[in-house]
Order: sequence, then structure tokens, then C-alpha cells
Amino acid sequence: MRGKGGREGEEWVRRGGERERSGGGEGQKGGGEGRATRGGSGGGRGGRGEGDRSAPENPQVYRSLFVPSLKDVENRSRFGDLTSSHSVNSGLLSAINDSSAFRVGSGSSLPPIRRQEVDSRRGSVSSRRGSATLRSARSEERLPLRQDSPSTSQRPVYPARTTRREDFMQEVRKSKETKNYTEMKKFYFDTFESYASICATFKRDPDFDGARADDPGLKMELVYTPSVVHKHFLKAVINALLQERPHLFSKDRVRALFILLQTPVFLTQSSYTVLAHVLRNITSLSNGDHQLLVNWFRTLEVPRLRMIVGFVIQFITVRQFPPPDRSLPPLSKSKWWIPTATKVLAIIYASNTSSQPPLLHYTEFYNHALDHLDLMTEYRTWQLPEKPDSFSYCQYPFILSIVAKRHILTKDAEQQMILTARRSLVAKVARHQPPQIDIFFLNINVRRNCLVEDSLKEIATKKRDLKKKLKVTFEGEPGLDMGGLTKEWFLLLIKQIFKPENKMFVYHPSKRLYWFSMGQQGSLREYNLIGVLMGLAVYNSIILDIRFPSICFRKLLSPPVVPAYEHMAVGIAKEPSLDDLSEIMPEVAHGLRELLRYEGDVEDDMCLSFQVSLEEYGQPKTFNLKENGETLPVTNENRQEFVTLYLDWILNTAIYEQFRAFYLGFHTVCASNALIMLRPEEVEMLVCGTQTIDLNELRKVTEYDGYSPEYPTIRWFWEVINEMTIAQQKRFLLFTTGSDRIPVGGMGEMSFKVSCWRGHTHMLPQAHTCFNQLVLPPYNDKATLRNKLFIALDNAEGFGLE
Repeated sequence: MRGKGGREGEEWVRRGGERERSGGGEGQKGGGEGRATRGGSGGGRGGRGEGDRSAPENPQVYRSLFVPSLKDVENRSRFGDLTSSHSVNSGLLSAINDSSAFRVGSGSSLPPIRRQEVDSRRGSVSSRRGSATLRSARSEERLPLRQDSPSTSQRPVYPARTTRREDFMQEVRKSKETKNYTEMKKFYFDTFESYASICATFKRDPDFDGARADDPGLKMELVYTPSVVHKHFLKAVINALLQERPHLFSKDRVRALFILLQTPVFLTQSSYTVLAHVLRNITSLSNGDHQLLVNWFRTLEVPRLRMIVGFVIQFITVRQFPPPDRSLPPLSKSKWWIPTATKVLAIIYASNTSSQPPLLHYTEFYNHALDHLDLMTEYRTWQLPEKPDSFSYCQYPFILSIVAKRHILTKDAEQQMILTARRSLVAKVARHQPPQIDIFFLNINVRRNCLVEDSLKEIATKKRDLKKKLKVTFEGEPGLDMGGLTKEWFLLLIKQIFKPENKMFVYHPSKRLYWFSMGQQGSLREYNLIGVLMGLAVYNSIILDIRFPSICFRKLLSPPVVPAYEHMAVGIAKEPSLDDLSEIMPEVAHGLRELLRYEGDVEDDMCLSFQVSLEEYGQPKTFNLKENGETLPVTNENRQEFVTLYLDWILNTAIYEQFRAFYLGFHTVCASNALIMLRPEEVEMLVCGTQTIDLNELRKVTEYDGYSPEYPTIRWFWEVINEMTIAQQKRFLLFTTGSDRIPVGGMGEMSFKVSCWRGHTHMLPQAHTCFNQLVLPPYNDKATLRNKLFIALDNAEGFGLE
């Protein structure tokens, strides 16, 4: 019998653990990071590889980054033969010898190249001079595409390097003062002429054989030293790339490439040919080496990681949209550049997302220049590739901006609308029935006083038409729906369903968010209707005023495509966290954190069991987290299990049937393969838009009909707008556009027009929400304009909406 003590313990958790504690920290789950399993066709062994001392690998690391072809999910690499040695050096050497295609520094072509050779019999490094052409030696000069671990009988011998950051910076100052860079040039050439030299300079212990997942073992203060002599750096890097099977300690080639990728010299376009081959060497590494890079990128400072992401994205942009000066090799010889760079960016993205919290925001990986591509061609290539090595940016959706993804989703929806309408037309003709214009639309006819009931009936009887263009009619009201009535229908229906008396959703005022009622107060049909509404909103590019926590959209993409098997579980959030719970129940989440931190005897002091209860709409809800949970005490040993089960119960189990109906409703309409490319945050933005309002941006895109920007009425109008509170500005947006949310892309993506209504200065302003148009009479003074505008805003529902 736990009795009163158990109830007090539960209350302690619900209140957020307000008892005093003596310290302690919350335990964290361990676990190694995973390896790459998608995207490259490189050689090398799977697993951790010989000499790899990294943490256990998780084969899921890249699955979320790389989206394989829908036509061939399992057995095809999307990069083509990136590790093939065919013409690897020829592209690099041609660029070196062609001064018009590759220039560095002051614009002069590179001097003769110094090629490194390793005498394995002596274990020493020797060098010889070569000519600038090197064409006769191309067949021998293949870039190293795989690293063999050194044999146990012959250890590599690295050159001695003792340079410190202080010494280097002193030499930089001396060179700048004397204008003599001879020593600096020699330093760069000696440092970067081979992988062995790079590791000898930057490794903390040059004789260490192996690698740690959490530490690259480098002198990072020296790595962060600014680069000052670009020309000789590139010359030395080329020598390192031209080595054939360098004799190195295990993982030192990975270290050398990790260091090379951090140099700011690659910010300049003149270095892109060398950068392309550095990136290609990285993609040719084994999966275990890729996992090392995933771990090592997490150790970088944020500005350094941002710099690398920036120049790789810029590299992709310049290759995709080459400059007119022909400074890059022809596309026929460098078409592998973009897939290679995108793969490396995927490795960095994997590292970033595995960091908690991420070092960079996911939007920093967007390449906005790709918004101007033929995105539907990219989408079709991804769905039905013509060749096994076909590349599409859709395979790596993290690089596509939300604007690009919205365009793909919208165009895909339009194609499905056309296809559905065409089928209806063919069916009519086959039955010898005259076609009517209404067969091309999803026609919703509702009464304002029976909005929910009529909407449920219309959607239930017209499921086959859900993928047609939406058109709404309010019975007894004139008006042709050109978009405005549709917006109003969404707005009014959402308000009606989310009313507290319906008890379908619980409003959490601390976060101003809704969550599903655990008691299933509403019917599953109504939850399904909400899902259909969200799907129709995305399908018809309508922004909804729905505020769900982020985990809701994560569940909505679990999985992103409805399973073929009807009884498979859907809408399950994997490993929900206390951060997820804190979005909707911050007090409960805080209490569970305190439980994990508590240093006393949990069983005696808390008197908790594996039976939990929460109050909802004044009614207690009790549930066993485990079989016979009411008899199982929570102890110091099993409290983590208790928290895990508690989270799963609140966020998954207790609302499963409601959320399943909601999930199926959404995917009934929005059944596009493009959803696979979306992050939960992006789905939320497509559904709800953004709440950030900057009406100055709207002013920049505003067009005028009968007015000019300098007209007194227009000047007064914008002055009144700028004097409004945020709440009033939202009402203005709702009145003129049908939504108080900003669509994807911001206000710069909107169209807005202010038209003159001459001779009607006694009238109130009117809005055509179909066209985002405000009809504004030429009032005689600012006070009259403000008064008339606010009267219109206060009576906006059904008023002036056409």
C-alpha cells in the first residue's frame, strides 16, 4: 500500500519537483555515432576499418540525409563511380597546366609541381622536381583513393616539425614588415607537400597510430592559424594529392584531409579545381573514416564550421551556375564536382544534426541559389532516374530551401489535381454524360450555423475529390470563391473545432499550444477532419492558425508515407524527450528532471509507483506504465525507465487513436512523395507559416491602382499601419489576406495591392482576400482614415470578404 505518500510523490512530479535537493546532475544516455551507409560507391571495408578506434557505428547516420531513388531504394548508389580513378588526375593536371582555367594568388599560373615519393625500403620521404606539363606521367599519377594501414613490420617515418603558432605568427609579422615572403613560402610548401608532412605538423603525437572518435588528435590552435600565402599552399596541396598510396599511420590521411578542408584559401574561386579533388578524396574514404569525420566536425568552433559549410555551398553554386569568364573547367570534365561536394556537405550535416544542440541552424545548409533551378526536373529525376548514376538534389533535401520544397510540393499537388480532374472527365464521357465545370473542383457547400457538421458530411461524401482544387460556398450568401471564401472557411472551421467546450484538444496557456485530449472527448471523425484540413491547407497553399508543439509535426512524418499495411503503427514519436514534453507540460517535465537529479532515496522519499495520473478538464486520468504498475515502486535504479515510459505514455500511447485518425486524415490529402524531403519544422512552416510580422517588407512589395506611393492617403495609411500594435497588425493581415500568418518565404513573397475607390469617402475600406487587395477610399485626413479602417477591422468576419 502506497496510499498518501504515493499521491504526494506524484504531486511533487507534477509541480515540477519543488522539494529541495542537494545537487546532482541528470544522467545522459551514451551511445556511439553511426557510419555512413548511403551516397558513395567508394571502396574500402565496412565497419570501423583497420586501426579505427572510434565509437560503435550506427548505420542510420546518413539514411536521414540521403534519400535514394524511389524507383530503386535499396540497391543503387546515387553518386555514380566517385571512387573511380579514371581521369582523376587528368582533370587536376589539365587545370594546373592551363593558366586560363586555373589561377591563384595574383593571377599567375602555378609554377612547376613538386611530386612526393615514399621510399618504403628506407621509410623516408624523398622528392624530385617535375615539369609543369606532366602529361606523359598521367597514367602513373593517380590520386590515392584508398588508404592501406601500414604494415606492422615497417612503420612510417614522418619529417620532424616543431613549429608553434607563436613562431608562425612572428614569421608572418616579419614577412609583412620586410615584404620578403621567402620563408613563408617555404613553410607552406614544406607543411602541405604531403599527407605525412601535414600530420607531422598538426598532430599532437606524430607517432600515434589510430584515432579517437571524440578527438582528432590535432593542435587545433595551429589549425586555426590564418592562412596568408595562398599560392604556395595550393601548390603544396597538389603535391599531396598526387601521391600514390602514401605510407602513413592509420587514419592520418583522414586527419590530413580534415585539416585541408579547414583552410580559408578555398573561399576563392581560383582554388576550386584543387578543392574539387580534396572533396573527391574525402568521398572516397571508407564508411568508418566518414564516421570519424562526422565526430571530428563536432569538435570545431562554430565560425570554422560555418566557413566550411559556406565555401562548399558556394562551390556548388558556382559549378551549377558557372561565371561567363570560363574560369572553370568545362562541365563535361567536371560534372562529378556537384555530387562530390554535396556528399561532403552531407557528412558535415550529419555531424551538425548529431550535436546536441546543433552547432548550426539547419537553414544554414540551404543553398538558395538552387531555388532558380528547374526543380520539377530534379524531382522527376529523383523519382524515376534514367541512369543508375543519376544525381538529383532531391536525394539530399537538406540543401534545398523551404521555398524550393514548397515549389516542388505545390507543383506536385497541381499535377495530382489535374490528373484527378482528368479522370473525372473521362468517367463522365464514358458514361455519355455531359461534363460540367464543377467536376474539376472539390466543392464544399456549408451553412455558417452548422459549419462542423456540414464540413464533415461534405468531406465524407467527396473523398475521391479531395485532391481537386478546393472551392467553398456558404449557403444563402452571394459570392464567387476565388480564394477568399476558402480562407474564411478554414479560419472559421479551425476556430469552431478548437473551442474548449468540444474538449478535443487541451490548451496549454504557458506555451500557448494545443495538444490532443487523452480522454478522446471528440469523435475520431472530427480528429480525421482536422488532419484533412491540414492536408487541404498544404495542398491548396493556405496558411492555418493552428498552434501545435513541434513533436506533433514529427509524429506527422512518422512515417512520411502511409504504410501499405493497414495495421502498422503510425504517428509514433521515437524516443520522445523531456524537451518535447516541456513544450506542452513544462511543470511536469521539470518535475521529471528533478526526479532524475534527486540524490536521496527515491523509493522512500517520493513514494512513486509505475501508475501515473494527470488531471484534464477537471477529471483525473490514471494509467499503468507497466503491468501491475500500481504495485511497482520507482527506485533510484529504475527511475530512468519510469521517465522513459511516462514520456511515451503522454506523447504516444494515451493519444494514439486520436492521433492516428489525425495522421490518416492529413495523408489522405497530402500523399506526396515530396513529404519525404521535409523536416518537421518545415511541415510546420508550410501549415502555419510564421508569426514574425514586418509590414515594412509588405510596403516594399505593395502595388497601387489609382494611387501613387507619395499620395497623401497612402502616406497616412502606412503611418497608421506602423502605429498599430502587433495584435492590430495581425487583424489587418487577417482582414486583407484572410490569414494573420506570414507564408513561406516571408512578406517579400506576397503580393499586395491598394486600390483607389473614388467618390466614396463615406464608405469603409473593403478587402478582396482572394487577391490580397485593399480597396481604400481617398479620405480627406489621417484621423478619418484611422477611424474607418479600425471599424472595418473590428467587423471583419464576413464583411468585405469576397
